[in-house]
Amino acid sequence: MAFNTRGRTQTALAEINITPLVDVVLVLLLIFMLTAPVLQSGVDVSIPKTRSVNQLTEEREVVTIDKDSNVFLQDKPVNVNDLPKLLKVGQDPSKKIIYLRADHRVPFGAFASVMDAVKQAGITNISIVTQPLKQ
Repeated sequence: MAFNTRGRTQTALAEINITPLVDVVLVLLLIFMLTAPVLQSGVDVSIPKTRSVNQLTEEREVVTIDKDSNVFLQDKPVNVNDLPKLLKVGQDPSKKIIYLRADHRVPFGAFASVMDAVKQAGITNISIVTQPLKQ
């Protein structure tokens, strides 16, 4: 668009400088790449390996038992006796799905007590988390 004022022609600035936009996008990409591994579950357990494994992508409530038989709800340590009342919070317990992650070195007694606590909360849909065997 040209304007004529007393013999001079002025043109409107039609170009947008995208250099700052590219800089911001690259910084955001770098931040997401660095923080994504940190956002995964913080409790380190060595999950048993099995042949049949279903991969799930949605976020669910996870109960974890580490090698020292410590119990975690999501990433927060909890007492196994408090687990039933903590799991009852939120939606109807009969419709809840709980994922149970346990280190392969956990004694069966600790595993059974956590399973019993989950059942006391009224949750019957319990999935045990495993890793696939390497072929």
